[in-house]
Amino acid sequence: MSKRDLPKETLYEGVKTLIESQDPHIHLSQQKLYTLFSLGFNYLLFRSTKEPGHYIIRVEDSYLLEKLQRKSKDETTRKFLQKLALPRKFKYGGSTFHLDFFNFSTWAQTNELPKDKIKAALIVKNASKKPLDFAVDEDDEEAKTLIANLPHDFYMRSLAEFVPKTITIAFDEVLEVTKEIRFGFIKEEPKEKVTSGVKIAADVSFEDLED
Repeated sequence: MSKRDLPKETLYEGVKTLIESQDPHIHLSQQKLYTLFSLGFNYLLFRSTKEPGHYIIRVEDSYLLEKLQRKSKDETTRKFLQKLALPRKFKYGGSTFHLDFFNFSTWAQTNELPKDKIKAALIVKNASKKPLDFAVDEDDEEAKTLIANLPHDFYMRSLAEFVPKTITIAFDEVLEVTKEIRFGFIKEEPKEKVTSGVKIAADVSFEDLED
């Protein structure tokens, strides 16, 4: 256990808030990415023991996944991600967790899952403004036009269409089909900080600076 981990009481309080929410699609928009991921993942883990089935974790890219493995705010989450990362599929009790990225080529496995057996998904966006990654031929103008016309939140909306419960972690995003939840124990960062005459943008997450 790291000294930077969430206290058990705080972790319990956050997961309890998610459990009590009746909204099918939740948006966690605060800046503490690794804290929010621990809360969202532990909610999925709890739900998987109550409702066996398939659970999807969709992370923007492998770089973000590696950071989540190291910096998530509880040991259970870090260890689970390490087991899930390589095969991108891991059985836990009566449920199976699946991992994919914001990339069409990684969606094949999750797209083939029986829709009635999928219980929930956790979606994690990093900082890029156009996060979807597609392998498209430069000369394929039709495909490029199709992609350009996709909703900006297609990485989430494509799952929300058939997954009964989704939790999306995305800072500074507007997700129209979701209900925003904010945790009181997460300190809100001001829009702009000034330190020794240097301005620091609000979208800098200080957790990214931790070892």
